[in-house]
Amino acid sequence: MDSLHYRPAYQLLADLKAGKISSETVTRAFLERIREYNADINAVITLDENKALEQAIAADKKLASGETPGALHGLPLTLKDTWEVAGMTTTAGAPPLRHHIPRVHADVVQRLTDAGAIILGKTNVPIYATDLQSYNKLFGITNNPYNEDYTPGGSSGGAAAALASGMTPLEVGSDLAGSIRTPAHFCGVFGHKPTRSLVSFRGHIPGPPGTQSRPDLVEGGPMARNSKDLELLLGVIAGPRPADARSWSLTMEPSTLETLDQARVGLWLDDPLCPIDAELTTGYQNLAAKLGDKGALVTEARHGLLNMEHILPAYFNLLGSLLSTSLKPAQRRQMRWIARLEKWLRFFGPVTPFIGEYGRGVNQTVYQWAAWNEVREKMRVEIEELFGGLDVLLTPVSPTTAIKHDHSQPVFKRRIIVAGQPRAYMDQFCWIALATLLGLPATSVPVGRTKAGLPYNIQVIGASGKDLTTIRFAQLLEDSGLAGFEPPTGF
Repeated sequence: MDSLHYRPAYQLLADLKAGKISSETVTRAFLERIREYNADINAVITLDENKALEQAIAADKKLASGETPGALHGLPLTLKDTWEVAGMTTTAGAPPLRHHIPRVHADVVQRLTDAGAIILGKTNVPIYATDLQSYNKLFGITNNPYNEDYTPGGSSGGAAAALASGMTPLEVGSDLAGSIRTPAHFCGVFGHKPTRSLVSFRGHIPGPPGTQSRPDLVEGGPMARNSKDLELLLGVIAGPRPADARSWSLTMEPSTLETLDQARVGLWLDDPLCPIDAELTTGYQNLAAKLGDKGALVTEARHGLLNMEHILPAYFNLLGSLLSTSLKPAQRRQMRWIARLEKWLRFFGPVTPFIGEYGRGVNQTVYQWAAWNEVREKMRVEIEELFGGLDVLLTPVSPTTAIKHDHSQPVFKRRIIVAGQPRAYMDQFCWIALATLLGLPATSVPVGRTKAGLPYNIQVIGASGKDLTTIRFAQLLEDSGLAGFEPPTGF
């Protein structure tokens, strides 16, 4: 394992600021790493080597002149190809955007560059970030570094694969249906979906270039190979949009957890509507037992909302409503028929529970959306009761570890195999739904490997606004040896 490529970002930054290593050296090292490994993984799809090296040399000169460095001064990194970077092609994996070169940074990118980060290039995504696998006609298929027959996930699959293979120290993903948490789970890295609206979404595609409104359900968040780097990066990208900064500033509630024996941990590890693989169940139960051995208070969580029957209808309805803006009339009509025929679809194969509500959401009126939104807001109030007695809730991320590449069409006919049985492809949306629907912080933490060598993560969910608590819990898991990134063989 190369100590530079896999060195934590916070350590690289400490060495950069101390003058032990130059930004130019670090930037050249990551560029060389990309040249060496990217041909097989295909995670990085756009590079601006000359500009990156120019910025690295300039960063070294600024530091030498005594200029106070920013939080990410001189650190090179890649970005998911959904964030607009001025002067760099941003396609979201879509052929119509193959020549789209933004003139203005996304707010997230502006925060990164203001902190001194150097944007090396972009990482691959599915077309318009709308799949749980990362492939498109522009740049092809991204492979999982742990086994190239498998996907790294989506839509932040290129980001997760780049982290796992040591091509970048940090990444910023986006998450609507687990698009940070699932790729992190598939690639054994750390990912964090923040509390609702903590990170500005202006400059993300989708929506279309130039969109100013904030979309429902989706959040941008940090990805890294350790929890300290998650906290570091979240501290850079979180905060108000520039105009809003005139009225308010961000202060995240600090975590009170100092040791694992202080932690009150709830478990929600199974639900009859969305079973998970037996190997994952065993791994999660072993983790819970080890937490108890270390003094944590571990209990089966009890709350009315910890039930897929309660969560999935609202989630799929609001998801359908959000995505309806990008659908053609024929696609909307198809979704209407899926909604009408939902109870008969199971006779033709596995169906994700309440998927008909997605079809209804696609075609519903504004007043119907408002009613579902109010249901969601009442749930946000109700879930506070759960966290009155718990610091964190542990759940699966997805029913399985990384799945094999499957680009068959139409998507709704795809299957995943769970505990030896075929299940609907969209079952991968189920376990991420609670945190997404209710706008809760959720950290995806690597906690094990299967017999086949594939990594798997657990999802750490906290109360709204307690992002630093879920990330701190991840750090305590790391410090105790219960979690952590392990490089894939050969990297």
